[in-house]
Amino acid sequence: MARGDVILSINGNEVNDVIDFLFYGNDAQLDITVRRRERKLSFRLFLKEGQDTGIEIKPFKIRLCRNKCLFCFVSQLPKGLRRTLYVKDEDYRMSFLYGNYITLTNLTKEEKKRIVEQRLSPLYISIHSTDRAVRNALLGSPKASDVLKEIQFFKEHKIKMHCQIVLCPGYNDGKNLQQTIRDLYKFYPYVSSIAVVPVGLTTHRKTAPKLKAVEKDDALSAIGVIDSFQKRFRKKHGDSIVYAADELYIKAETPFPPLRAYGELPQRENGVGMVPFFLYQAKRMKMPQPSQATESGDQGRDKTGHRFVTFTGTSFYPYLVRFADGLKKGGIDIEVIPIENTFFGKSVTVTGLLTGRDVMRSLSEFVKKDDILLIPDVVMREGHEVFLDDVSKQDIEDLLGIRPYVIESTPKGLLEAVTSL
Repeated sequence: MARGDVILSINGNEVNDVIDFLFYGNDAQLDITVRRRERKLSFRLFLKEGQDTGIEIKPFKIRLCRNKCLFCFVSQLPKGLRRTLYVKDEDYRMSFLYGNYITLTNLTKEEKKRIVEQRLSPLYISIHSTDRAVRNALLGSPKASDVLKEIQFFKEHKIKMHCQIVLCPGYNDGKNLQQTIRDLYKFYPYVSSIAVVPVGLTTHRKTAPKLKAVEKDDALSAIGVIDSFQKRFRKKHGDSIVYAADELYIKAETPFPPLRAYGELPQRENGVGMVPFFLYQAKRMKMPQPSQATESGDQGRDKTGHRFVTFTGTSFYPYLVRFADGLKKGGIDIEVIPIENTFFGKSVTVTGLLTGRDVMRSLSEFVKKDDILLIPDVVMREGHEVFLDDVSKQDIEDLLGIRPYVIESTPKGLLEAVTSL
């Protein structure tokens, strides 16, 4: 096969995208038909157990979202960012492959049939409310179908689902939140988890009507609702089922539940249990001791005596600086800088939405020439060394005059960086 070949079928089965390719490409013998320019060609592959085909598939064209959600983050982005950030996807394939959340508002009968036949499970679904009027208002889609009927269909066909509720005060909080959790619980265990996350609002939002940000009292109220359900669910199933996002505990200024309350962390990538998991990992790190640094003669720095500097969003700062303090006690010279998000607005406090411009602005008067900057990988585009606003790692180095390194955003990643660089 050659670059640019279009795969038409595998073992007689039509191939439309990478999912079809993976689904039908598991046999030891593969009869593959391709189109090369104007010709059809056939190939036969014989694969040993565990052997890869070596074929790379071009990404499929993503189906776009037709909703006009009141809180859509993409609609709140300013101009001038890279084009891919403005793509509003609503594609069940992206949900299955990458955990992207979908609303189920554009699924055809054929696509639902395919999900069932190919066992595209689990799916990640944005619910927001099971009250149809409230949900459709939040989606900005008056004709959206009843989400409970869609979930019932997937339950009947044994497709697992992870659901999220974007908490919007005045819309789906209080009694509405309680009812939504009750309704979704009826589909357990096929609805395997429910995450409640606070609405994210940027200073660039212009869409009416006005939404209220989640404040301390809102967060406390939502946590109270979630906690009451968790207690009942754990008593009956040994599973919390519904979870509050870390940001809700931070906004409420209340302690996180113990890590065991998060089960298998089914929605960690959605910001649920991410901080407790970091703290759990941090406690189990073998920290450097002052005597070790003294014996090595470098006080935890590299051979030229450089200082380490890293940064984080304002919400995670108290937890990261606590870990950094432990490194300091072991002789590591490290400083953690909280970065205020002026690009999206001060209410956006997570590390992953920091821009290169804000990082450079905050660090410009702090860092010195021989410092080593440790950049958490969550601020970089996956597979690239570029921030959301296209500022690159090289730009940081050139403009600040320091050596930057991208590190894994875990206690292990930070510890390995400061002990090996």
